[in-house]
Amino acid sequence: MEETIEATEAAQIPKQRGESLLETAVRYAEERHWDVFPGTWLEAVDGVQHCSCGDAACSAPGAHPSRADWGTQATGSATVARRMWSKQPLSSILLPTGRTFDAISVAETAGFLALARMERMELTLGPVTLTPDRRMHFFVLPGASVKVPDLVRKLGWTPSSLDLVALGEGSYVAAPPTRFGSRGAVQWACRPTPDVYKRQGVDLAACLCVRPGSLAPTSLPRRRRLRVRDRCGLSRPRGGAAYWIQPRAP
Repeated sequence: MEETIEATEAAQIPKQRGESLLETAVRYAEERHWDVFPGTWLEAVDGVQHCSCGDAACSAPGAHPSRADWGTQATGSATVARRMWSKQPLSSILLPTGRTFDAISVAETAGFLALARMERMELTLGPVTLTPDRRMHFFVLPGASVKVPDLVRKLGWTPSSLDLVALGEGSYVAAPPTRFGSRGAVQWACRPTPDVYKRQGVDLAACLCVRPGSLAPTSLPRRRRLRVRDRCGLSRPRGGAAYWIQPRAP
């Protein structure tokens, strides 16, 4: 069963409940054809959640690889996934990047604004996760983790100025409903659909590289129209057909 949390009209976050980590991991492998591997898990000690790695200062408790050779552990087999999570049902669900997809990680605020712009332009949205440490991961085509930073530079920005991190081969992302200690669970900002990835890397770069109060991205095809209604705030300049992006104050 999924509940939807309203964030913006561009991004509704379905929160998964009533489904075990084992069932979810198997579904990712079986239905999405994603490689999965089990990570660390949370252990309660005196009522406090600690990471199974044993590090009291763990930066991602219950949401990182449990072994150095995790790359060899990742599998796209639902049968193997079921066997691995049966051994430790509380293991986090981790997805290796650089295989069926790469990921572009940005700060939550920039990510939600980019999603709002992408939806207003009626662009195809691929999967996007929201993590408890206030990061958003946009799933893109394999290889896009190399191309997107270059696109950002061509648009006059630097990846560091956007707090953008490209995740390709050798990296991973935590998948819903993995929990980060007591901070909460990873959730879908945009759930996976059959029509995924496509131009999301190109569109994301363009929609991130827009200054507050400036015109919406002009590097995208003109035919991709903007929508008037949104909950991030829009105003229309006099005598113009374009819309200024003015995020509302919280």
